Amino acid sequence: MTTAFSQLNLHPQLVQAVESLGFATPTPIQSAMIPVMLAGHDVVGQAQTGTGKTAAFALPILHQLRPQSPHIQSLVLTPTRELAIQVAKAIHDFGSALSVRVLPVYGGEPYGRQISRLQKGVDVVVGTPGRLLDLLKREVLDLTQLRFVVLDEADEMLSMGFIEDIEAILAATPVERQTALLSATLSPEIRRLAGRYLRDPQSVSIQREQVTVAAIEQRHYLVHETDKLATLTRLFEVEPITSALIFVRTRAGTGELAAELSTRGFPSEALSGELEQEERERVMNRFRRNLIKVVVATDVAARGLDIDHISHVFNFDLPEDPEVYVHRVGRTGRAGKRGVALSLVTPGERWRLGRIEGFIKTAVLRAPVPTEEQILARRELALLEQVSEGLRHGRLGQERGLVSTLVEAGHDPIEIAAAALRLARGEEHQRPILPVTEVQDRRPSRDARRPAERGPASRPDRRPADRFERQVADRFERQPRSRRPEGSGEAGMVSLTLSKGRVHGVRPADVVSTIAHHAGIPGGAIGRIQIDEHHTRVDVPERFVAQVLARADSFRIHRQEIDVQQA
Repeated sequence: MTTAFSQLNLHPQLVQAVESLGFATPTPIQSAMIPVMLAGHDVVGQAQTGTGKTAAFALPILHQLRPQSPHIQSLVLTPTRELAIQVAKAIHDFGSALSVRVLPVYGGEPYGRQISRLQKGVDVVVGTPGRLLDLLKREVLDLTQLRFVVLDEADEMLSMGFIEDIEAILAATPVERQTALLSATLSPEIRRLAGRYLRDPQSVSIQREQVTVAAIEQRHYLVHETDKLATLTRLFEVEPITSALIFVRTRAGTGELAAELSTRGFPSEALSGELEQEERERVMNRFRRNLIKVVVATDVAARGLDIDHISHVFNFDLPEDPEVYVHRVGRTGRAGKRGVALSLVTPGERWRLGRIEGFIKTAVLRAPVPTEEQILARRELALLEQVSEGLRHGRLGQERGLVSTLVEAGHDPIEIAAAALRLARGEEHQRPILPVTEVQDRRPSRDARRPAERGPASRPDRRPADRFERQVADRFERQPRSRRPEGSGEAGMVSLTLSKGRVHGVRPADVVSTIAHHAGIPGGAIGRIQIDEHHTRVDVPERFVAQVLARADSFRIHRQEIDVQQA
């Protein structure tokens, strides 16, 4: 087995550059792929993110480049701007001693600078399919003398709908070129792409090292969809988080969840494809430098976010593909550190969790949602540790003087200390402990666990698991076809009207959390919720009505101001 880059027959300057960057030993994908590419073969490489695949194709290409050629010699296609920037930087660093000219091109940036660089001469172009195709149509990108093409993370590019762009770009390249295709999965679509555009490719497949690294602790929490936010905030209270990456299913969900966490005392930022490039890079750089601790992202937006210090990965929405789960959790537990991967699983998704467990050949243990008592105890312990740390360090002269002044005014020292502690924990009011409804441990039917085994003809409009989820949601969101008559609420309850409804994205969990948070009442006390198109009706206990109305001017849902009135 290869034990050093010097044994791979690479140019000595490349070996020196790689070793100066701190890489002493090739990874398995590098040891297997570099010799194949140096021999001139096309190659299909299957490897997970974080295995060193960039160097696996970059080093043999750099070894064969002709410095200062008047033509573009190599093209690397990537699915996202972040990955294009990351790959371009890696190639530039590896080829620094060879004066290699590398240009990343991607959308969201002015054409002028990219066109100017192309006109001055570039050896390697790394770009996203959309912008590359635009530059081809403008006739400023000449690929006719290309010698090397790399399709990096081809599975992601296909899943993002880039197949037609990729084919148009490849049609503009010479037939006599060396092509490398890299993908975490080898789906039939990927195999068809390789069969059409690669010539007798050699296959390099790295066995999935333990797709779940031993250093990663994996747990799941069985919760209703409406209780996911409450569960997540409870986990934030008890987990020793230094930095966290939270995965959600949709781009809209990133901003929504980040805003909800921030309003509850857990500052978070969103990372999605809707952000301008400058803003996306700002968020990623702040996260890399540990200036922000929590980022909420989609799978696509997180591409190129390669960070070693992530302590926790949260699957707020469980992925459909087990391999996507592997990519996600593999972002923690790096560089010899322990990592934690926590997943929120709804009752209807237990079959999906079972598929993941079968794929990774490991049980993802179910853990209980932290209780209110555990959170309060954790808060008190943290406060005591903070005070004890202050006492150990001393340097309390100014504060001691203030205490002396209060004692001289006749106050008891213990009362003074108690008042100071109350002030110190004032920020806890920003973190209400939201209610969580316990899931009855009732296994779904066989059809719910294995929907894929049922044929299309026998499949109803909604899976049994989905109907079960709907029934759970209906417990909170009972919306009859006709408006219920006035005064028909439960005994001891009073109906309030909120000025936003379904068209504003209001959900039952939003109503419960905003009233519980802003009015300071138990979420479990809130009764029937009726969400109409433009407003919402909610029942609260009569004893809390004055308390809710007194704080009505501070109510917000999704950063929208809410008017609250008695119905």
